[in-house]
Amino acid sequence: MRIIVTVYDAIRGDLKFPENTMDFVLLKSDGIPTYHFAHVVDDHLMRTTHVIRGEEWLPSLPMHVQLFDTLGFKRPVYCHTATLMKMDGNSKRKLSKRKDPELALAYYQKEGYIPEAMWNYLLTILNSDYEEWRAANQDKGYLEFQFTLNKMSSSGALFDMDKMKDISKEVLSRLTAEEVYSSFLEWAKVWNTDYAKVLINNRELTLKALTIGRNSAKVRKDLINWKQACEFMSMYFDETFKREEELPANIPTSDKEEFLGLYLKQIDFTEEKEEWFNKVKDITRQMGYAADMKAYKKQPEDYKGSIVELTNLLRVAITGRINAPDIWEVSNVLGKECVVQRIKNII
Repeated sequence: MRIIVTVYDAIRGDLKFPENTMDFVLLKSDGIPTYHFAHVVDDHLMRTTHVIRGEEWLPSLPMHVQLFDTLGFKRPVYCHTATLMKMDGNSKRKLSKRKDPELALAYYQKEGYIPEAMWNYLLTILNSDYEEWRAANQDKGYLEFQFTLNKMSSSGALFDMDKMKDISKEVLSRLTAEEVYSSFLEWAKVWNTDYAKVLINNRELTLKALTIGRNSAKVRKDLINWKQACEFMSMYFDETFKREEELPANIPTSDKEEFLGLYLKQIDFTEEKEEWFNKVKDITRQMGYAADMKAYKKQPEDYKGSIVELTNLLRVAITGRINAPDIWEVSNVLGKECVVQRIKNII
């Protein structure tokens, strides 16, 4: 009759195994100890209290506790962590050091994720109650969270890069413009030296751009990491600006030129946003487009198009893309000379 060995695991609770009956190797023929022997002796001599390792070592656990007991050493507390998984198509698989770059620290350094974003994401994997704690303690640092082994998952945790990006957006949105600029520049000095020069040469412009939507009730979350920030922020600098999207195709060329021409004649960079937008609506009505979206949706046949199409035209002309922050705010950051020149280039 085989003896059952019970071992307490701080993550999984009491584990029961048949007693080890294998006559396993302790020293190889060249005198080098195997992992089984080295683990027990090293951890005893180093006074290790907790052994945290992957669940793939569970089958070896009866050997290890037998060695601790036979040698008269105190057993450490074992903590066998779940395997990290990722989605591969419609199925899950184990994260692989060979296949998956996200297992390497260098990957996150190169992409430009800040440590705080990494910790906030990893803690959602490590402890099941971290997200609830974070929601209730938004002003506290992650180091104030009380991490516990018994809240770790015993089943395969899913490593979700989309969730990682969302958390990184949230973390970056809570930083001040100065903090973002400083961290962004330090990363660029190592990983994108040409962009670092752009940031240094345009410090004030960059800080103004980073302020857009940062202090509002609904904070903008445009930045994911510093590599992505290079692309997103490129619209602000003459050195990196490029028109990434085509002008709206549903507006006739003559209307595009007329709208942009009228806009240049009437725009005033000293006016407030409401006054600016009223001018845009006046031009829209003057050209036979709908300034009121409700009226347009009710009777679209009465108009050549809507104000949305014209403001998208303006957005692409000024920023090079449709998805960009508020046009009025971006224009005030870029300055009159830059905005006028970009619109003239389109005309």
